Formats: sequence, structure tokens, C-alpha cells
Amino acid sequence: MSRAICVYCGSHDGIAPRHVQLAEAVGRGIAARGWTLVSGGGRRSMMGAVARGARAGGARTIGVIPRAMIEREWADHSCDELLITDTMRERKAMMDSRADAFIALPGGLGTCEELVETWSARVLSLHTKPVVLLDPDGHYDGLLSWLRGLIAAGFAQPCALEALEVTTGVDAALDACAG
Repeated sequence: MSRAICVYCGSHDGIAPRHVQLAEAVGRGIAARGWTLVSGGGRRSMMGAVARGARAGGARTIGVIPRAMIEREWADHSCDELLITDTMRERKAMMDSRADAFIALPGGLGTCEELVETWSARVLSLHTKPVVLLDPDGHYDGLLSWLRGLIAAGFAQPCALEALEVTTGVDAALDACAG
């Protein structure tokens, strides 16, 4: 079955090469399964690597970028479809609507914000799409520990952790996206 996978990841220069290589491997894996990549539409760093990896394997790529970010993220004009929005909220909504599943790779505040919003919507049963965390080296250990503390304090239910598939390898992450 053809699927569209939205990948959240870092787009800043200076990210460790292992993370950029991970992003490229995810893109290649999406292509190998005959799926489509939905990304933030930037061509730098991890965001660019996931798109290049997907295209190298023959995948269709859809980039969604806010007008104000075109210069900052250097829009990936090689996408099969580059959609330009007015705001970040419109960007996320468009990415969500185009995706059948979500994978979050290591990233910063923006990546974390995208992950938490999509994950929260899953917890609230606003969608049933897989939300996957690909974390091969413990990048998100603090976030997961914090969530366990929220559960222990009664601020979140155990289903919050159950709604997130935590993986350490590309194949496991993509398998989780298959549904």
C-alpha cells in the first residue's frame, strides 16, 4: 500500500553528520518501500538529506514551507511538489493532511514542537495515524522521562506513552509507519 510519511527533523547547519546520515537513510527507506515523503520543504541539513535520500531512491517528495522560511531554510525547489504557506500553523496542518504516518528524528525546538502536537492529537483521538520516534542514541530520553513524570503525577495517562512508537532503527521506524 502506498503511504505518505511526514518526517520531522532538524534543519540547522552544524548538526552532527550521524544525524544527517540517519535522515538520508530514512529517505532511502521511504523510497525503497515505494512511499512518498512529506517534509518541511527545506534543503539544508537533515531536512535536505531526507529529501535527497528519498529522491535518490525514486520517491515522490512533497515539501511544505512558510513563505517567511524560504530564505532561512533555503527552499528545496527539487521537490516534486513544493507548497508555500503563509504561517507555520498552516504548514503543519498541510503536512498533517498529506501524511499517513509521522516520524520524528533528532531535532531541536521546532522538531519537538511538531512531534508533541501530532502526538497530542493522537492521544486525544483526533487522528489514528502512527506517530513514531526514531531515536538511535537517546536524544529524546529527557522528553520521555519528563512524560513518565507527568504520568506519575497524574497530569497524563499511560496511553500517552502507548500512542508513541519509540524505535532505534530505520527499518523498525518504517515498519511502525506501515500501520
